[in-house]
Amino acid sequence: MKTLPLSRSIRRILPALCLVTSSLLAADNVAPDGWIALFNGRDFAGWKAPEGDNGHWKVIDGVIDYDAESEAAEDKNLWTRREFTDFVLRVDWRIKATPYTNPNVPYILPDGTHARDTTGKEMKLALPDSDSGIFIRGSGRHQINIWCWPIGSGEMYGVRMDRTMPPEVRAAVTPRHQADKPVGEWNRYEITVQGDTVKVVLNGITVLPGARLPDLPAKGAIALQHHGGKRNGEWVSPPSLLQFKNIYLKPLP
Repeated sequence: MKTLPLSRSIRRILPALCLVTSSLLAADNVAPDGWIALFNGRDFAGWKAPEGDNGHWKVIDGVIDYDAESEAAEDKNLWTRREFTDFVLRVDWRIKATPYTNPNVPYILPDGTHARDTTGKEMKLALPDSDSGIFIRGSGRHQINIWCWPIGSGEMYGVRMDRTMPPEVRAAVTPRHQADKPVGEWNRYEITVQGDTVKVVLNGITVLPGARLPDLPAKGAIALQHHGGKRNGEWVSPPSLLQFKNIYLKPLP
């Protein structure tokens, strides 16, 4: 098959297109005006890697990459060194793979409770799953979940599952929409934390319009969550096989 030569006009614009593409790639991890970049794309400056992690949290090609196998004896999460009060947090994240099939994924109703069959038994689904989240104000209980459940990412599992919380609070932390992109694609969170209220937007869709949380700490660090474990080389719970980039924070008055 004969290859046609490029026209002069195409040859002229190709260098410009390459420059535009390069500039777009270079924009990763560079904070927009009014925002603070919490991750510089090169190393963990401003972060606390778990003691004894042995390199399982790492930076690769401008992203934070985690293989869910931290060797830290205690806390395996990745924390910011700074603490924050009121803010908007923007985080791009993607699930790399889902090697574990979770046999206990619940069918979650809009009020945050689990659907039951005609015998009263909770309905469970077996689905490929990976699991992580964003801790806000130093609280694992108040994490914004990342996972593969049909309810979608963005819920606050620790609050929703607490039966001592008022029904309206448990409903408020249950996503209104499933806004996740397919596994392997990049997603974007925009999380607003102001006073005792948390709002979560995922990929431009508001999944939590404003949950008021009476026990939300007033101040604390932000963390990227470890999840998962292996036994005899096999995953026994959903692993946090995740990547993160473009982590920006805008302080609020």
